[in-house]
Amino acid sequence: MTNLLTTVLALSTLISAFGSSFQYGYNVAVINSPAPVMQQFYNTTYMERYKTEMGQNLLTLLWSLSVSMYPLGGFFGSLMVAPLVNHLGRKGTLLFNNIFSIVPAVMMGASEVAKSYEIIIVARFIVGICAGLSSNVVPMYLGELSPKNLRGALGIVPQLFITVGILSAQVLGIRNILGNSAGWPLMLGLTGIPALIELLLLPFFPESPRYMLIQKGDEKKAKKALQRLRGWDDVDAEMTEMRLEDQSERAEGRLTVFSLLAQRSLRWQLISVVFMNMGQQLSGVNAIYYYADSIYSSAGVNENDVQFVTVGTGAVNVVMTVAAVFIVEKSGRRLLLLVGFGICCAACVLLTIALSLQESVSWMPYVSIMCVIIYVIGHAIGPSPIPNVVTTEMFRQSARSAAFMVSGSVHWLSNFTVGLVFPFMERGLGPYSFIVFAVICLLTLVYVWVVVPETKKKTFLEVSQMFGKRNKVEIKLGDSDLPLKDSKEDPEKVTAF
Repeated sequence: MTNLLTTVLALSTLISAFGSSFQYGYNVAVINSPAPVMQQFYNTTYMERYKTEMGQNLLTLLWSLSVSMYPLGGFFGSLMVAPLVNHLGRKGTLLFNNIFSIVPAVMMGASEVAKSYEIIIVARFIVGICAGLSSNVVPMYLGELSPKNLRGALGIVPQLFITVGILSAQVLGIRNILGNSAGWPLMLGLTGIPALIELLLLPFFPESPRYMLIQKGDEKKAKKALQRLRGWDDVDAEMTEMRLEDQSERAEGRLTVFSLLAQRSLRWQLISVVFMNMGQQLSGVNAIYYYADSIYSSAGVNENDVQFVTVGTGAVNVVMTVAAVFIVEKSGRRLLLLVGFGICCAACVLLTIALSLQESVSWMPYVSIMCVIIYVIGHAIGPSPIPNVVTTEMFRQSARSAAFMVSGSVHWLSNFTVGLVFPFMERGLGPYSFIVFAVICLLTLVYVWVVVPETKKKTFLEVSQMFGKRNKVEIKLGDSDLPLKDSKEDPEKVTAF
């Protein structure tokens, strides 16, 4: 039976994605446009305190902290994923996570009145924790709510809202709106509004049925939640599939990160998650955005109009992510990853050539602009949205929270690394920095081609079986009551029933 997108499932998706994922994207871009006026605030505040102008080195250090505290907070948020989702549930964690949005929103909104740039730096770390949690918990929550025929499409919705959040920050950051000396505190404080909406509305929607049945053992509540999500009473087939997974979980118990690393039957799934998340962040997407303004300026775009072109690039990102939502169940996850990384690799090579020839060939700056747009398109259809979808599908219930903890940590550490290293790369290598990103895109593409199978419309147990051969274990799906366990008679066998 093909499951349809019901009102309850759609609203659960939209509320959780808007309340959590939107904030991730919004806070990525929110301090980019008002950076000059915020730095002026830092300087003015310092002068009022110490009666002397802030040195350029100190200003650079404080601004770097303001930017880098966000991914650092994201890393610590990722470390909190497993304990929170296992004790509070998926929905409960999202509700709890709003604390890490509302508190820093108030802090940042009041920072100018308080005449404290330290508040901004601390608040950026706290809102980073919010992003670290939401970037992992929302895909997990939606993956467990969704029927297998919609899991890919709904799994991309969080990434869609991340791109919408980035675009919203770019629009509000236009100097005539909030990207000015009067509007930036309000702009930073607006991140609390989606959190308040989620806090008010999400309690009326179901917790993950898989969490209720497999981890809480509450079959009655799990069935009721599933019936609300599917829109009909006959959910026996899905309940049976969850019971089979429940039986397989009992022998293993809940896996911690350390036991996950030692689990032979999950070895290549874990390696794949690490590769995809590293490839996603180290492929140069943040560097492309960093370079975008200078590329547009060199192409002759008026300085005042660069902000509008940047917004246009953000809009392209949103449109292509919407396209990915609609094509992922037809094209599959693997194809989108391959095509996306392939496009990004080619765009990085062409951009390197275009930037190198920009001074000598009059029309080359326009090629640079096209390369940026093509790169954004490639990243939006595959590398950006798909890794979280595949992470949900590669792991069963007992391992999923630990797997997201690993993937989230890799994601945010890679993000932090790019932010830290790229300015030095750009200074030393110039446009040839993008050759490094092209190589990373190519290596990730080759890895996906060789190792990552297609997971669309597969149950979680079926995906485990697909990885069985590469993990050198035999995974059988049967209807016995025996649980999944590493066979003591033959360490090469794992049987799932």
